[in-house]
Amino acid sequence: MAICNADHDSSAYDALSQTPRPGHADFGYVQKYGIRDHRGGGRSSGRETAGRVAAGAVAKKILAGCGIDIVCHTTQIGGIKADPGVLSDLPFEGIAENIEKNSVRCADLAAAVLMEAEVLAARERGDSVGGIVEGLIRGVPAGLGEPVFDKLDADLAKAIMSVGAVKGFEIGGGFEAAGKYGSEFNDAFEIKDGKIMTKTNNAGGILGGISTGNIIRFRAAIKPTPSVSVTQETVHLKNEENITINIAGRHDPVIAPRFVPVGEAMAAIVILDHLMRNEALCLSKNVQK
Repeated sequence: MAICNADHDSSAYDALSQTPRPGHADFGYVQKYGIRDHRGGGRSSGRETAGRVAAGAVAKKILAGCGIDIVCHTTQIGGIKADPGVLSDLPFEGIAENIEKNSVRCADLAAAVLMEAEVLAARERGDSVGGIVEGLIRGVPAGLGEPVFDKLDADLAKAIMSVGAVKGFEIGGGFEAAGKYGSEFNDAFEIKDGKIMTKTNNAGGILGGISTGNIIRFRAAIKPTPSVSVTQETVHLKNEENITINIAGRHDPVIAPRFVPVGEAMAAIVILDHLMRNEALCLSKNVQK
């Protein structure tokens, strides 16, 4: 696959060649390699995720043939949150349909209007805003994932956290579990329509690193875009002095909606990897028999 960028302009970065930008990977790259690509961040740029989305598109097509679907959607931008009640009433297809109706990719259409206003207000101030994106994976069979080092949730966490803007990750009830009792957080089992199911899904579709057959639910916390036009404090690497900078150029005032296709792609790659691994294991067992 080849992606040709015919709309690049790195001139706005020339003034930043000796000044690490706050919130960016610039300083870490200099400490590790001694050099960095100041023209937009190089490998630490969000542009790097284009290749992930391309690969994920292939993975999603293969998974669709196996009855597995993935959708990510924005649930929070700044202080504006989607209504959990509205989201719970929407079917999987409804969420996938609604996120294409607004620029912030939120399935709660009323909240989306407020989110858009929050983003525009931040941009007007020369600032940016963070957000949360939820991922839902439907149709994953029970039994995917390894018991220790290659747990399904651990691999999902690594894949999602490998995206530069992500600063937090949780599965199912996530951090809310810290304030729960075991008796209320545990998912009780029941037999429904001849199948073993759970009455709730606080585990997010994964127990002991292995899928349960329930919808896999994860969330990623996306930091605000670090490139903002308000004055920020930094240092001049060559002169070794404290300075202030104002970053120019083209920068999104919010990253969360941009993460939606990236999150879907990374989740698809992980699920497909584990599906292929599981099929290989089953094939090996059959050959031995």
